[in-house]
Amino acid sequence: MPIASVCWLIAMVVFVAAEAATVSLVALWFVGGALAAMIASLLGAGVLVQVVLFTLVSSLLLAAFRPVLRKYIAVKKTSTNADRLVGQQAVVTQPIGGGIDAGEIKVAGVLWTALADTPIAAGAHVKILRVEGAKVYVESVMAACAAK
Repeated sequence: MPIASVCWLIAMVVFVAAEAATVSLVALWFVGGALAAMIASLLGAGVLVQVVLFTLVSSLLLAAFRPVLRKYIAVKKTSTNADRLVGQQAVVTQPIGGGIDAGEIKVAGVLWTALADTPIAAGAHVKILRVEGAKVYVESVMAACAAK
């Protein structure tokens, strides 16, 4: 077996391991390209032909099959009750510093860590823009009215 064929075989094993570790549907296509290059090597093709074949086959497999498989493998977003908070108004219980300085709001009797682009004082009313994990992003009701 030519040394190039062994190299392509090793490359296939590495790509399979990388795909198994990441499950990102990227390295999988290089396995097909490495297989095509290994076959070319066994048939006596030069290194340049092998590399071009590897690149071509990998690119074609990636372009043809990745979008189709992404639809079937895509993780579905699970909706939670927290999604219902978006658009509701709340009261600031601890001042929100703006930027990365989190404060706290109370909505429907529950306290949430809150972030905003601008500082908001305790006691102010805010509108919930989005929920990310255990944090809510808010804006002042006054700022929302002024923007309209």
